[in-house]
Amino acid sequence: MSALEKALSHSKKLKIDECDVTLVKKKITTIRITDSEIVEIKQNFDKSFGIRLIHDKKIASMQTTNEEDIEHTMQKALRVTSNLKSREFWEGLPDKAYHIQLEGTFDTKLDQISGTECTDIAQNMINSANNDKVDTITGSLHIVSEKYQLMNSHGLDFIDKSTYISGIINAESEHGETPVSGIGHSCGRTLSNFSPQQIGKDAKTMCIESINPQKINSDTYSIIFEPYSVGELLAFVIASNFNFKTFREKKSCFSDSYEKKIAVEQLNLIDDPHIPEGIGTKSIDDEGTKTQKQNLIEKGIFKNTFSNLFDSYKEGKQSTGNASRPGSPMGRSSEPIPISSPHNLKIVSGDHSQEEMIRETKHGLLVGRLWYTYAVNPIRGDFSCTARSGIRIIENGKIIGPGKSVRIIHNLPNMLKNISAIGNNQRNIIQWASLPSIAPSLKAENIAVNSI
Repeated sequence: MSALEKALSHSKKLKIDECDVTLVKKKITTIRITDSEIVEIKQNFDKSFGIRLIHDKKIASMQTTNEEDIEHTMQKALRVTSNLKSREFWEGLPDKAYHIQLEGTFDTKLDQISGTECTDIAQNMINSANNDKVDTITGSLHIVSEKYQLMNSHGLDFIDKSTYISGIINAESEHGETPVSGIGHSCGRTLSNFSPQQIGKDAKTMCIESINPQKINSDTYSIIFEPYSVGELLAFVIASNFNFKTFREKKSCFSDSYEKKIAVEQLNLIDDPHIPEGIGTKSIDDEGTKTQKQNLIEKGIFKNTFSNLFDSYKEGKQSTGNASRPGSPMGRSSEPIPISSPHNLKIVSGDHSQEEMIRETKHGLLVGRLWYTYAVNPIRGDFSCTARSGIRIIENGKIIGPGKSVRIIHNLPNMLKNISAIGNNQRNIIQWASLPSIAPSLKAENIAVNSI
């Protein structure tokens, strides 16, 4: 009998109404790059259990790495329920799991990769970023192989094997008047579609093209956000507005705009849990509900939100299959209480190349990277972010040079209604400890920029 089966058997002995048990086994390989060299190669093997108890509609949870401690921990959690509030709206855990192994989510080569092979990948990232004008290269490579198992007291039992790879390079230069940097990033689920050379090349190009930046005057600009910066906006500004809980609590800037136009007709925002190579791709969410493709914005119209069981039941609705137990640096954890989260937040590609966007811009900026991105007033949709590197100034359809740091304080509803072009250059993006997304370049008009 497995540890999960023992836990469920013990929950029956304790006469607990419902129980789900999660097991996560991870092999995490991490390579860190500092001063243009590999300075650390680390491999961790993690194993942990998460248990959620629902008794008299009171919900308790626990987490442990000790298999022998599960039964004792369950007894303590059950005692705690006497002090908890009943959740009368709770309707029950799932009893079926329609699980299939989706394409492009598990790679035997990544699962069995050696330390030497990982080092070679990281070295390729470094080598492709090297240049006489690049002084320092930093970054990291993460490779994760994971087994996730979920069982519950209604007979649900599924196992999912997953692999993930993510690499990032930051190239820095002091060849000009002020230090500048450039970033390169790639992520996915299989080794064959991962290009370490492109990561280094992107970082090097952004860095070199940022040398000797000019001051950018405070003004209103057309801004072309490149994919990595669009991913930042999706993760830290846009996504939360489509969380069902946030929406129903009137904390979304679109809470009063359901089935209304909130963006230009060309914008389609989708949560796609089935796309190959997506960091968040899965057929079953992290509490056993079948995942589904969700059109959040369709032709500019606000169409859907995402939710888990708890938040849905509270409002008399059904889960959309968006329960998540996010792990670090990628994949899942054994966190007993899942949150609501999109799986792969995707902006559907448009028909513009980035070069066309630039040619059609009279007075604008090309922004490759954003920092310190956060909602200032989530209910209004106000947000702030800083462009510190990878900024290029556009005048009359041409890039005339790199720009210095600027701060953008803007409003999300206004920005979505002033998108003038959507790129055809989609890329997988994952910000550190954040949401996976699939984003092209995006051009928005009338954005106020402040010099720093």
